[in-house]
Amino acid sequence: MVRYILTRLLGLLFVLFVISLITFWLMHGVPGGPWAYGQQLMSDQQLAALEARYGLDKPIWQQYLIWLGGVVRFDFGMSFKHPDESVLALIGRTWPITLHLGLMTLLVAFGIGIPLGILSAVKQNTWVDYLATLLSIFGFVTPHFVWGILFILTFALYLKWLPTGGWEGPQYWILPVLAYAFAPIAMIARYTRASVVEALRADYVRTARAKGLTERTVMSRHVLRNAMIPMITVFGPLVPDLITGSIFIEAIFRIPGMGSYWVTSTFDRDYPMIIGLVLLWAVLIAITYLITDILYVVFDPRVRIH
Repeated sequence: MVRYILTRLLGLLFVLFVISLITFWLMHGVPGGPWAYGQQLMSDQQLAALEARYGLDKPIWQQYLIWLGGVVRFDFGMSFKHPDESVLALIGRTWPITLHLGLMTLLVAFGIGIPLGILSAVKQNTWVDYLATLLSIFGFVTPHFVWGILFILTFALYLKWLPTGGWEGPQYWILPVLAYAFAPIAMIARYTRASVVEALRADYVRTARAKGLTERTVMSRHVLRNAMIPMITVFGPLVPDLITGSIFIEAIFRIPGMGSYWVTSTFDRDYPMIIGLVLLWAVLIAITYLITDILYVVFDPRVRIH
């Protein structure tokens, strides 16, 4: 197991190198530049000075080698749009808030979605199943920002139970977490239901019941354990999505997180920020899939890691 994990982590270094190379080439190949919007207000000398300051006057291969040399020293450069802050400092300041939001959302999504899916599968084709299905459909088709606006209008402006936004304490966390968790709850509930229904129809469940095992034992030892295997595959990619932030949720609730930088850095051509965020995303994806493979071994004894 240890050898397998080390091999995967070493392979991750090569993957990050390839991703950085492709990202670097693509973002420099897009027309425009970091100062395209203000270029008309600057003289040619000012524009040349800015490009020389950030090394953009050099050939692209040389820019990449300089950047790669900095990365080896854990220096990802300075943000173009925030010149007083490095990329690592900017991510270090904003990502803990986004990570906090994402982890709470995951906790709520799994804490509600899995029991709801199990209940829907056990009570298949009853009003409970139909109600859970209806809620899941609403969660799928309704965007995050719609739930966010609806919650603000209802619980903040009309009922005045909670604040409209900010990130200053537990009372500020409730609405954004609920708005952010609706879609994951729906997805988790639907996949959990499908996995549990499939497991309930399996021959080994009929055999376990024929042996006289209690329904609780059948569910815990046979149904849920086997139903977790396909669920792990689906839930794995959900984690990086949630812990890297949502521009809509963070904007609506005025959360000073990292979600907005995923879009704004692209529009602003903030090259160091773009590649820093892409590599962070790649690392999270790789680690999540590694944990997913390890969980396969935990829940399915037939799986072996070599």
